[in-house]
Formats: sequence, C-alpha cells, structure tokens
Amino acid sequence: MHQRQIVIFLLIRWIVITTAIVLAAAILPGIHVESLAAAIIAAAILGIINTFLRPVVLLLTLPLTILTLGFFAFIINALMLLLVAAFVPGFKIDGFGWAFLGALLISVISWIANRFINKTDQRPGPRRSRHPDYIDLEQGDDGKWR
Repeated sequence: MHQRQIVIFLLIRWIVITTAIVLAAAILPGIHVESLAAAIIAAAILGIINTFLRPVVLLLTLPLTILTLGFFAFIINALMLLLVAAFVPGFKIDGFGWAFLGALLISVISWIANRFINKTDQRPGPRRSRHPDYIDLEQGDDGKWR
C-alpha cells in the first residue's frame, strides 16, 4: 500500500468513527457531543487509544476476557470511551452504562460502515487474490512453483 493510500484509508476510518460518535450521541441520551470539532477530536483520540493502549489492556486482561467468553472486551471498550470523554472538552458521557452502550453502538456502526468501505483487501503485503476460494500459484524462472 502506498503512502497516499494509507493516508486516505486513515482519513476514511477517522470520518467513519466521527460519524459513529455523532450518531451515538444522537441516539443515546447519555452521550453528549457539543460540536462537530469535539466529535472529530474524540474520534482521533479514540483511534490513538485503540491503536496503542487497547491492545496492551486486552493482553493484560486476556484471562478475564477468556473467562467471561469475550464479554470483558466490551467493558474495555466502554472504559476506553470514558477515557476519551475525560480528555475531550465538549464530549461527555453520563456514566459507565452509557459508555458501554455507546461503545457497542460505535463498534456496530463502524463495523457496518467498514463492510461497505473495505471492498478489497487493502492490507500491505504480497499481491492478494480477488478469489479467496483458491490459491494462485506462479511458476518462477527456476521452475519452482510459488
């Protein structure tokens, strides 16, 4: 993936998360977003926290997550959303229950939006086949199949 594609991909993800935050605030009365700027900043901070902090927390709480059959991951998502609300002026959550519902709603909205956006495999790496039902082999100059 080229650098420009990465930037576009990140901007699209940022817009999706911002939209999900605004929709969650519109649907849930316990989540308050005072301005679009607050939602944009909240989405950026949520993205940063989900990229760097959330994996560490998930790894440290893995036994508890396994014991609760994955339910504890939803609690972590709610705590991450509360953490964002603590840092962003203009983005407020009335309590843990609203954060839990908000994180769930934001996750669902993001998942649905990303299903429409990610039509092709955009991960960096070797060429991806458009037909995942079979393996595409190529014969090299030395006669070996790859």
